[in-house]
Amino acid sequence: MPTRDLIVVGASAGGVEALRAFVAGVPADLDAAIAVVLHLPAGGTSALAGILGRSGPLPTVTASDGMALRRGRVHVAPPDHHLLVVDGSARLSHGPTEHGHRPAVDALFRSAAASHGAGVIGVVLSGALDDGTAGMLAIAGRGGLTVVQDPDDALYDGMPTSVLRHLTVDHVVPSAKMGALLRDCVGLQVDTRHEPSGLVRRETAIAATNGGVHADGVTPLGRPSNFSCPDCDGNLIELDGTSKCFRCHVGHAWTAEALLVAQGATLERVLWTALRTLEEKAGLVRRMRGDASARGAELLVRRFPRTEEEAAHAADVLRHHLLSGTFTRPADVEEESAT
Repeated sequence: MPTRDLIVVGASAGGVEALRAFVAGVPADLDAAIAVVLHLPAGGTSALAGILGRSGPLPTVTASDGMALRRGRVHVAPPDHHLLVVDGSARLSHGPTEHGHRPAVDALFRSAAASHGAGVIGVVLSGALDDGTAGMLAIAGRGGLTVVQDPDDALYDGMPTSVLRHLTVDHVVPSAKMGALLRDCVGLQVDTRHEPSGLVRRETAIAATNGGVHADGVTPLGRPSNFSCPDCDGNLIELDGTSKCFRCHVGHAWTAEALLVAQGATLERVLWTALRTLEEKAGLVRRMRGDASARGAELLVRRFPRTEEEAAHAADVLRHHLLSGTFTRPADVEEESAT
């Protein structure tokens, strides 16, 4: 019978510290492959493999497309590519972002669930928002083992707490103690009779695409939500059978929390643009009033002050709102120390 031989790990904000503690506690003779996604900026290169390789006993590599996932080795997702599991090998794709990220934790977890079923152990570490929850649900749905970092041990407890809110997990432990736990969990025989759901299969296929997804491939997955995608402004479909997850017609995926944060960021950008426009309008009116006064056009001179006053007042209101902290968002999930 198949055994538990694949560990997938997801982290975001605060994830470098959690991953270092995690790999430091993993035994050198671990009889399982490890695949890691840390949310990273799209540009540049990542030093995460080197950081983790120096932190624990297992050799650590940056995954490449088609690389075999070897037991006793840590495979790290590179920036701007989803890391997926297909038939025991790593698959890299430039598929649609999920929650604004590529690589994305959920994409890795879903693909592992679809490919390895109950042979997967899912691990969620420190991070903001609710990334990883949908992927852990997919793993649990196929009988896989679910492990979450103790929220009190995480620098950012959003991701672990979200999983605990939606799923009864198998183990909740500090990251430094996971290695000893996993040593006793890998190698056990598992039942692979649970088939992945159609939604998990389809979302895994979407993540594997290297380009846009036709609307016909997303629309059957749910119902229109009346929300717009922050990435492309397309209509979002609310997916059936998930905990408030959405996809647009080209495949961008969002959880409700991630969508809310992205909408706030979009609104903030729009308001800063409006503030600049109002300030420029007030400045232009002042110049036009000066020109009119120099020409002796007193009628225009009397009209301009009201327009200038209205623009300046609106700008003051917007500036006060923007500087009030209303748009304070959760911690940025891009880990600069891993790049």
